[in-house]
Amino acid sequence: MNPNALDLDSLLARHQRAPHRLVQILREIQAQQLWLSRDTLSAVASALHLSLAHVEGVAGFYRFFHDQPVGQYRVLFSDNITDRMLGSQEMLRHLCHVLKVEPHTMRADGRVSVSTTSCTGMCDQGPAALINHHQLVTRLSPGRIEHMAALIEAQVPATQWPGEWSRVDDQIRLANVKLGLQPAPGHGIAAALARGPQAMLDDLKRSKLRGRGGAGYATGTKWQLCRNARSDTRYVVCNADEGEPGTFKDRVLLTSYADTVFEGMTIAGLVVGARQGLVYLRGEYRYLLEPLQATLAQRRQQGLLGLAIQGQAGFDFDIEIHVGAGAYVCGEESALIESLEGKRGTPRIRPPFPVECGYLDRPTTVNNVETFSAVTHIAVHSGAWWTGIGTAQSTGTKIHAVSGDCERPGVYEYPFGTRIGRILEDCGARDTQAVQVGGPSGVCLSALEFGRRIGFEDVHTAGAFMVFDRSRDMFDVAHNFAHFFAHESCGFCTPCRVGTELVLRRMDKLKRGYGSSDDIQVLYELDKLMHGATHCGLGATACNSLRDTIAKFRPSYEQHLKSLHFVPGFDMDAELSQARLATGRDDVGAHLETLA
Repeated sequence: MNPNALDLDSLLARHQRAPHRLVQILREIQAQQLWLSRDTLSAVASALHLSLAHVEGVAGFYRFFHDQPVGQYRVLFSDNITDRMLGSQEMLRHLCHVLKVEPHTMRADGRVSVSTTSCTGMCDQGPAALINHHQLVTRLSPGRIEHMAALIEAQVPATQWPGEWSRVDDQIRLANVKLGLQPAPGHGIAAALARGPQAMLDDLKRSKLRGRGGAGYATGTKWQLCRNARSDTRYVVCNADEGEPGTFKDRVLLTSYADTVFEGMTIAGLVVGARQGLVYLRGEYRYLLEPLQATLAQRRQQGLLGLAIQGQAGFDFDIEIHVGAGAYVCGEESALIESLEGKRGTPRIRPPFPVECGYLDRPTTVNNVETFSAVTHIAVHSGAWWTGIGTAQSTGTKIHAVSGDCERPGVYEYPFGTRIGRILEDCGARDTQAVQVGGPSGVCLSALEFGRRIGFEDVHTAGAFMVFDRSRDMFDVAHNFAHFFAHESCGFCTPCRVGTELVLRRMDKLKRGYGSSDDIQVLYELDKLMHGATHCGLGATACNSLRDTIAKFRPSYEQHLKSLHFVPGFDMDAELSQARLATGRDDVGAHLETLA
């Protein structure tokens, strides 16, 4: 497509021709042109004084960017395990049949392509699909699939499809602090100003608030380090890249409680001495961009953002939103910062940590959506009040995104220390054999462990709570997760890039019925090697669910085993070579050779 058909100069001017806004620039161009041609990328590179290789490298990193045409309609079915359990694969095949298009291939007339994406964050109201990367369709059914196909054939713009299809409900099943009655806008800021920055920080430390994004780092300590860093410029970043399959709690907070989240960011700006905040919104939540911008505009009118907030001279702070382009690894804070800077989302080598050298090489505190929400409530009610909720080591509440085999999927907020069994009872789970807590990188619990409790001292979670009854094959669950990690590896380090692919190939082999008990041992070896050799947490946690399901649901694996000396399509030399590349060691070959 001719880049001259796009008013590139105006678009670049809106972004101040800043190279660090490259991802946003490419996202907006593609929204107009549907794909990114080499001529377009070359024009952008020239205008931003970047190399074409750099711009092409960024465009090639994110799965929502396309350097080849994908059609007037790009339909992506959510491929999370819970969507599969609701029939997403059958519906994808049905749509392809009706449209006469092969999966993952653009139809010859350029009208449409149908493929998959890892997870749309709609696990409680799936199966779901994403249309042209910005419009969601929830609660898919055979009837909706056929109607969708008719609309595509009639070339009806997706924005004119039935509004009911794009309805996204909060589905709040149990509210406590963060999902309950909210402070009036500005109440938390006023309370923080009354204390003063240092006293607010001290109270935050007393609250023992820990990050709600998964790592669980002490929020007060992180803010203290950022505040102490030597710099005239600091940044506050909200990590809204909720990419862990099975997680959708931040979606609800951003939909109905954005004021409280933005207030927490503003309090962070006061405490650490930052004038600028940035929200990194995952690409799958693009539909929330306009409502969130409207909330920000309203807060500026109320004197809660901008210059001299609430009349306090020198308290200047504002927030802007960056939208991601589909990369799970950008949930890691340093990869997120790389993406904010218009680069490939490759995790940085640390130290230095973001609190010392983060966004644009300035001190930056990166916190999760739920964490900022909690900050506002602590500012209003005090740290001592917060420590009265939960346990001694895990203070406050935690929001859980519950999906899978239960009568009432949705979001539930509990004090830390709540039993796993209590959550299952409340959501209407029956005959449950397993719960995956924290998403694929978390822990898989069997029925024997439902007496355990949510908390940093017991079952650590980022919020996902996927329920599987006894009709489910836990091998299929682990297989889906293996596919996810192989697909989402950023490719930077060999142990993760090759290791996740080797795990997937081994699982594929078991799925086809060509496996042996030695395959399971090799999976254990790959897990052990990847856990200690990868560049970031993605590879280190990629086999968590695999390890748990093998240990706790071994019969699910054994039913796929078959003693064969010849495996069709199995190349021993290639397998050994890739294993050695992945691990830098030869001992894994002893296990692989048993399959020859």
